[in-house]
Amino acid sequence: RWTLFDSGTAFNGVVEELKKVTTRVAHVLPVSDDGGSTAEIVRVLGGPAVGDIRSRCLRLSDESTLEALSVRRLLGHRLPLDPSEAKLEWYHIVEGEHSLWDGVSRPYRETIRAFLVYFHNEILRRPVETFCFTNGSIGNFFFAGARIFFQSLDAAIFLFSRVSQIPAESLVLPVISTNDRLTLGCELWDGTIIRGQNEISHPSNGRREVVDKDCNSCSALPSSIKRVFYMSSEGCNLLHEVFPEANHTVLEQLSKVDCIVYAMGSLFTSVCPSLVLRGIGETIASRSIPKVLLLNGSHDRETIGLSASGFVTAITDSLNRTYGDPDKSLKYHPKDYVNAILVPEGGQIPLDVENLASKGIFHVLTVKSVHDTKVGVIFDPVSLIQALTGLISEHMDARLAEPDPLTENVTSVC
Repeated sequence: RWTLFDSGTAFNGVVEELKKVTTRVAHVLPVSDDGGSTAEIVRVLGGPAVGDIRSRCLRLSDESTLEALSVRRLLGHRLPLDPSEAKLEWYHIVEGEHSLWDGVSRPYRETIRAFLVYFHNEILRRPVETFCFTNGSIGNFFFAGARIFFQSLDAAIFLFSRVSQIPAESLVLPVISTNDRLTLGCELWDGTIIRGQNEISHPSNGRREVVDKDCNSCSALPSSIKRVFYMSSEGCNLLHEVFPEANHTVLEQLSKVDCIVYAMGSLFTSVCPSLVLRGIGETIASRSIPKVLLLNGSHDRETIGLSASGFVTAITDSLNRTYGDPDKSLKYHPKDYVNAILVPEGGQIPLDVENLASKGIFHVLTVKSVHDTKVGVIFDPVSLIQALTGLISEHMDARLAEPDPLTENVTSVC
């Protein structure tokens, strides 16, 4: 089994290939995203962000039957960008009249529609807040309806997983199991505090619009990022820092998996928020297994100026909680958290091998890449999965070759 500290959309392209090799993966995802369709749900209804979780559930969903494909198409559908067109289409869907329902059998249809109706009733009960359906995700609406109905994020994930027929051994886990809204904060080295994940990674200057995740679409930060942390929903400075507990199931999975992977994507806003929680660093440091960093192929607003060793330092500082409360910090070395790095061929991030070696990291492997028009160089999915499985196999072979301390000094007596 693997544990994947995921960055949401960045790893989605690899999931289809990973499913061919193993479904025994725990996908650990943050719940602090506050952009796009998710932001509108959180603004009006509150609660944690579920966009990344919904996206991963759909990627893992069954595609073996026509009905499964129909359900996936319905829950993966987005409404138009025009507000009036989006609202009109939503009414056709929630009333059961839209062609997206074609191919969905009555039991599935009644189950899904019940939670869409529940979601719709919830937004109608808040007359002060006018809900904007622009680019809205039907899957997000279904998820929000289930979460509010059950008053449980875990129950909503369970229902969504069953409706989309995710393999039972595939786990989609929020790093924090909560029914409350979570706000991500960021402290820069110049002392600036930025509130909100989207303001850190893809600021919109207050405009309600589709988030442009093109790596060249944002201006640079005034200073590099020192750390990320959680803050109260109304907070605006370090006095409002809060310390939510890590999901117990995540800690349980980390204690028994065969490999830990830090996925590529937004380093500080997608990966590090899952690492700064108490118990995560302690558990990872205690494991003697492959701990693999998938290096980004391109810089973004968060990582401009960072080398490969800079990525490792960011992960180490997050897991050690270096710049937070000194009473809650750890002192583990980088090699305790990362012992292998996979690098996309032709990537932008400088590969400073000597600095990596000084941190105790010697296993660096270049993997075939492809070019994405939006984000630049990315891993070739097939080659990436082959490299990951190869690392695990090497580790298992090495463990098998080690002498058993209980028998290595035993001699045979005839």
